[in-house]
Amino acid sequence: CQLCAAVLQMSGSQPQVGRGVPCLRCRGLCAGFEPHSWRKICKSCKCSQEEHGLSSELDDDRKIGRLLSGSRHASLTARLKGGDGARLYKRNRMIVTNPNISGKDPTFDTITYEWAPPGLTQKLAMQYMELVPKELQPVAGTEGAWQRRRRLARQLPLHDQDPAQCRGLAEGEQQLMHDFVTRYKAEALGVGEVALPGQGGGGKEEEKPQEKSMEPSTAPESPNGALESTAGHYRCEACQQPVPGDCPVVYAERAGYSRLWHPACFVCCRCTEPLVDLIYFWRSGAAWCGRHYCESLRPRCAGCDEIIFSEDYQQVEGLAWHHKHFACLECETLLTGKPFTLANTSLLCSTCSQSRV
Repeated sequence: CQLCAAVLQMSGSQPQVGRGVPCLRCRGLCAGFEPHSWRKICKSCKCSQEEHGLSSELDDDRKIGRLLSGSRHASLTARLKGGDGARLYKRNRMIVTNPNISGKDPTFDTITYEWAPPGLTQKLAMQYMELVPKELQPVAGTEGAWQRRRRLARQLPLHDQDPAQCRGLAEGEQQLMHDFVTRYKAEALGVGEVALPGQGGGGKEEEKPQEKSMEPSTAPESPNGALESTAGHYRCEACQQPVPGDCPVVYAERAGYSRLWHPACFVCCRCTEPLVDLIYFWRSGAAWCGRHYCESLRPRCAGCDEIIFSEDYQQVEGLAWHHKHFACLECETLLTGKPFTLANTSLLCSTCSQSRV
């Protein structure tokens, strides 16, 4: 398709991606995507690239393949035959066929999930899906599938892992970013595992569930004084509610197998969004999405959305900018030393601010 071709032609120096693609937020008010030279927005409507749905599925799989390659989760990637050496995410799709016997001749309804936890029986994978809010289930062609891809763009921006996609890096900062990415792959990046309670990591729990979750005074005893079955004595790390022994849960290897989460509770500790495809970054005893993990270590430019690797940058009201990006959203005038207004994260010069009133 034309959109796919446009996406695959993307380069760091020429962001001419998907020109004319309609904005999914503006719904016809935008004339079509017009790439800005350094902001990750449309020049026409000022909405983000992700609101225009510019990436293709192949592009998304390439991005996650790049992220997971060189990490302990490289087994979730595969090298493309005849490709450029890059690795592709082996995204686990699930196709479910249900018989429809309401008519005279039975037919079959086929449902495709654009992503499902790998390594599970279909029965357990479906149990997992049923524990995810229906509006977030990534069924092809639904809002849930769109939300998944939107979270991919938001939580795992390509410019947080590929220096070639960054236009805010100064000379010499490419190596700093390369080291930053190498470090987070080794120290923080993880992919959640779905299993029944007690079976995460092949049953490699670091503590017995009773020791972690049960109060000695309330531990049920059988007539001979022994503890009864531990089913139901697991507790979700987030909501602290009990988890039945037959309920699939999420484990995060970096958190240790004594901790587990309800599928709907495995979210970023900062933005509380569900962690897309269970990809998390572990820091300070909590799971983070990629975007907010990076921001917990380095400032992010409110102008170009890229991580700042210089120690010299502009700060206003808790936000940060590269000096060269501290500019008016409308007329692009540099605002260092000049009066300006700040609306949400948008800078406006005095003239443009008054024209908006």
